[in-house]
Amino acid sequence: MTTDFDAFPDPPSDTARDAGDTIVLAGGCFWCTEAVYRQLDGVISVRPGYAGGSSATANYEDVCTGATGHAEAIEIVFDPARVQFGEILKIFFTIAHDPTQLNRQGADVGTQYRSAIFYASDAQRQIAADYIARIDAARVFDGPVVTTLEPLTQFFVAEAFHHDYAARNPWQPYVRAVAAPKVEKLRRTLGDRLREPG
Repeated sequence: MTTDFDAFPDPPSDTARDAGDTIVLAGGCFWCTEAVYRQLDGVISVRPGYAGGSSATANYEDVCTGATGHAEAIEIVFDPARVQFGEILKIFFTIAHDPTQLNRQGADVGTQYRSAIFYASDAQRQIAADYIARIDAARVFDGPVVTTLEPLTQFFVAEAFHHDYAARNPWQPYVRAVAAPKVEKLRRTLGDRLREPG
């Protein structure tokens, strides 16, 4: 298995066309995925939230039960002139999470931690489907990619407490164990693609 960024398959070419500038991704705890994408130059904003369920259960307490249909997700708004949709996806599959774990990420277990791409258009769905097929064909993981492709019906922004959680709580044990290594991998891998501090 390799998640070495340079050796990992690239997304299909011309991923910017019709893909838009916003994508909703789910890959385990949203504190961790948010922490990764906040570092990337060209990303305008990242918001944690919930996708896949109804407004009635779009809150942390209910989502944690695993019975709402929601996944912990992040909404990424980006500048396609500075970072392409395909690059966002490549980071998702190589750094932000493990796309071969079904309904879990490490010790976080449940459908709320599933790997999912909530597509906002047919173009996003097709690009993601083609990329997953390319990754599986290259056999870079020990098992198949289990990331689901789900239509985005609505994204519900998470409670204020969760926003920028990892950056505000760097010494919290979970952040140190799970989020920090992902951020460090991003810095090692794409140090020249990160936003200027400050």
